[in-house]
Amino acid sequence: MVKSNEYIILFSLICLLSFQGLLAATYNIRDYGAVGDGKAIDSPAINAAIDEASKNGGGTIYVPTGTYACYSIRLKSNITLYLESGTTILAAFPTQIDGYDAAEPNPDNPFQDFGHSHWKNSLIWAIGEHDIVIEGHGLIHGEGLTREESRLTGVGNKAIAFKECHNITLKDISMLHCGHFALLATGVDNLHVQNVKVDTNRDGFDIDCCRNVRITDCSVNCPWDDAIVLKSSYGLGYFKDTENVTISGCFVSGYDKGSALAATWETYEDVAPDHGTNTGRIKLGTESSGGFKNIAITNCIFERSRGLAIEAVDGGHLEDVVISNITMRNVGNSPFFFRLGARQRSPKGTPIGKMQRILVQNVNVYDADSQFSNIISGVPGHSIQSLTFSNINIWFKGGHPVEDGLITPPKNERTYPEPWMFGTIPVSGFYIRHAKDVIFDNVRFYFEHPDGRPLFKLDDAEKIYIDRIYVNGDLVADPFSGLDKRKELRE
Repeated sequence: MVKSNEYIILFSLICLLSFQGLLAATYNIRDYGAVGDGKAIDSPAINAAIDEASKNGGGTIYVPTGTYACYSIRLKSNITLYLESGTTILAAFPTQIDGYDAAEPNPDNPFQDFGHSHWKNSLIWAIGEHDIVIEGHGLIHGEGLTREESRLTGVGNKAIAFKECHNITLKDISMLHCGHFALLATGVDNLHVQNVKVDTNRDGFDIDCCRNVRITDCSVNCPWDDAIVLKSSYGLGYFKDTENVTISGCFVSGYDKGSALAATWETYEDVAPDHGTNTGRIKLGTESSGGFKNIAITNCIFERSRGLAIEAVDGGHLEDVVISNITMRNVGNSPFFFRLGARQRSPKGTPIGKMQRILVQNVNVYDADSQFSNIISGVPGHSIQSLTFSNINIWFKGGHPVEDGLITPPKNERTYPEPWMFGTIPVSGFYIRHAKDVIFDNVRFYFEHPDGRPLFKLDDAEKIYIDRIYVNGDLVADPFSGLDKRKELRE
């Protein structure tokens, strides 16, 4: 009996010591002077807690319920920033005497947008750190961030930015009105983003030159820009591919900003100013100096957004991509836009890139605009290769006359890649130019209004295999004919 009591006492001491150790590794920002009234600037207190934890090898920075107005928060290795339920980290508006950390110099600015070239001018940032977690059920509100690429000292334009870090996790938080980027991750290895809700006025997640990325179960509403976008810029000053990425179980949309988090799903605001459609999509590109390899996008939903965009225009190789089990509704332009271009916004001498080995399967599209149909386009001498579409349903608005089938789209090899760069497309289904070894199998088209353009048109395309094509439920004998010819063939 005595021996049993000794075991009980020993076990109790171990538990107590473990609990004390856990408490010792937690740093409450209130203990460092944070006020949490939404007016006092609390970032100095949060940074003091981070510095103290870092000196002790790391720990959890606990942010209790309250609204904490902040400028730049500088995360360090082995730090967890935990936002309690009911907590808001509020990006404060800069003043003449106080503001966000200045954007660091970057000699490689000319090769990508300003926002992709700087990280310190953010609400929360880390450079060269590791093992960082931002989690909890609180809110990051970027109210005081600009959505523009401001070069003014003291102005912040990103909610969260990481550069050349590894082992980074974002989990369960919500983000509202986040400036140019809700998350800019550049050169990050082992990045996990799980169950994060974003409702913002520019880009959601920009994953740039990152390796081993998992984005799961996230909701990203971005009416005026891209929701989840993979990039491979030259912002690091060297080429690095974005590779080994999975995007799964995510919802992307273009509802009025703020209405997704509020669950009101409003549609009253103006759409994105560039050619009048909401954005809110998943995209690979535009920045593509480096490449994209081993990408899987699955079980995702697009709503009130543009379609899927796959773009390699700056010299990178985009290859080994699988897209599966996708549903889209209310699509403002091409459901599928695949562009290998020659913009070449890269160091001089960078050759034109490649796009190859892409599989698209089990996709359902409803209520898509018909002006741009679907576009697969390389440039002369550089074809998109080894592309497969299988089990695809697309419900188009239709309504284009036979005359639109006679249009020859411009080349626009160096133009910023968007479907509108080619004008009205002369097909109702897929326009295929500068491509080879492309397979279409079991593709079903539905048109709300009759469309006189042919379903398919080829231009400098070879080894194009088309099988089991349907229009409004009828098997099509000649997918290269227009509406009138299809009627004749059915009769």
